Amino acid sequence: MAPVRTAVVSGGIGGLGTAICKSLALRGHRVIAADLGTRGERLDAFRAETAGLDIAFSALDVGDFDACARFVQDTEANGGIDILVNGAGITRDTTLRKMDREQWESVMRVNLDGVFNLCRHAVEGMVERGFGRIVNISSVNGQTGQFGQTNYSAAKAGMHGFTMALAREVARKGVTVNSISPGYCETALVMAMPDQIRAGILGQVPVGRLGRPDEIARVVDFLAAEDAGFITGANIPVNGGLFMGF
Repeated sequence: MAPVRTAVVSGGIGGLGTAICKSLALRGHRVIAADLGTRGERLDAFRAETAGLDIAFSALDVGDFDACARFVQDTEANGGIDILVNGAGITRDTTLRKMDREQWESVMRVNLDGVFNLCRHAVEGMVERGFGRIVNISSVNGQTGQFGQTNYSAAKAGMHGFTMALAREVARKGVTVNSISPGYCETALVMAMPDQIRAGILGQVPVGRLGRPDEIARVVDFLAAEDAGFITGANIPVNGGLFMGF
């Protein structure tokens, strides 16, 4: 029987985050959903949806380096972090000609700095224990670019470079670092799009549908498994064939 691991999922009460938390908990892991603690209704819904599972919630701003240090220190004091899923992300879409500094910096702060802030503090404990699984949730738009998303696409593309560099640093320490690039999925953000825009997206997806959050969670499970130790520095696209790169 595989040992029980402690998994932290940033952005854990979002659409993808909830599915990832549930999937990891059903695999027998102890899960901590780390997310901003200001969304009362969403947090209540998350707790109702995950009732009965070994999932705790911790309020955390991933863009705050010192807050991430305290969070990791507290978690290490209670057994450590074995699996880290960096899923926190925001969008501030507009064309570059209209983008202001705050729209650029806020996306970078959460989507890319947040990965650094948590990995920087969590990786040492993983190395010391000789086991770790880091999974960074990127995006198909980090591979293809997207109109109106120079900030978001840059941050998500940056995650790929970060993933490969850190993977090289810890490859012989029992720690793997990989990324997943989801396509368009059935999340609140996508479902809130105007029907015409969503139909246009579906027309470009070879499988002809949106992805399900549990399909992304399934790949997280795969990369986080005990016997996935020979997979590191990889990016796995999960996009229904929307982008097929070399």
